Amino acid sequence: MTGGDAPQRLLIVNADDFGLTNGVCRAIVRAHVEGIVTSTSALAIAPAFAEGAGLLGDAPDLGVGVHLAVVGEDPPLLSAREIPTLVDRGGRLPLSWRQFLPRIAMGRIDIADVEREFTAQAEAVRTAIAPRRVTHLDTHQHLHLWPRVAEVVCRLARQMEVPAVRVTRSASRGLKGRGVNRLAVRLDQRARAAGLRVPDAFAGFDEAGAVAPARLTGVIAALGAGQARTAEIGIHPGEHGDADLDRYEWNYRWGDELDALLSADARAAVTRAGFTLGSFADLGAAAG
Repeated sequence: MTGGDAPQRLLIVNADDFGLTNGVCRAIVRAHVEGIVTSTSALAIAPAFAEGAGLLGDAPDLGVGVHLAVVGEDPPLLSAREIPTLVDRGGRLPLSWRQFLPRIAMGRIDIADVEREFTAQAEAVRTAIAPRRVTHLDTHQHLHLWPRVAEVVCRLARQMEVPAVRVTRSASRGLKGRGVNRLAVRLDQRARAAGLRVPDAFAGFDEAGAVAPARLTGVIAALGAGQARTAEIGIHPGEHGDADLDRYEWNYRWGDELDALLSADARAAVTRAGFTLGSFADLGAAAG
């Protein structure tokens, strides 16, 4: 991020799911080197994380956070004996927040199990990227919007001296969007009270997996038109034709999102909106 006496308007373009496949890892590094990606969130339980971490040496200025997960297609790091309330009899995590949230609301998930698994994942990422430092924490499927999970994530960030967390927000006025934003207010307050930094605005929740080139420039313009001094866009680039992504039934347009991030129009949109690109490590400077 460019220095100076006056605080800059900061835009963090964060690519989620580093480690999902080798193609996703390559796409994220390419989108940083050739495009506007400034940050990524590493998914330690993903199949290609261990191998893909080696690619980060080609992107020394890329901010790296942890995409903490207790839902999804891939197995946890810890054994079923260590986190019994998180997994089924086959050792599998719930596929979605739709199964996870009712279970935690009914007291069927021990929050200590969540903390143990999150800690193991954060330590795995920290070890893999050393000596660079973890810049932020967030969660797969935005589970840390839920207050009990938010408490764990903020505590873990403090314990591991990770300076920032994501606060997911929605631009939708529908029921889901209003619910997300109510939870976002509480998460923002909790994180700031814990001494953590958070971007003031977020985009990418409503558009997840569908940020083609024209849509990305529109998202950047909308953030620029707002009053937020700091903002994050969450995005999911991958390579066209990556067969390893077929096991994830998300209907994401990974290749189109990579194209968007590499486009000259995207970089021009950042400039028009008055943002300077940076990572979560730059939040302190942008706050002034």
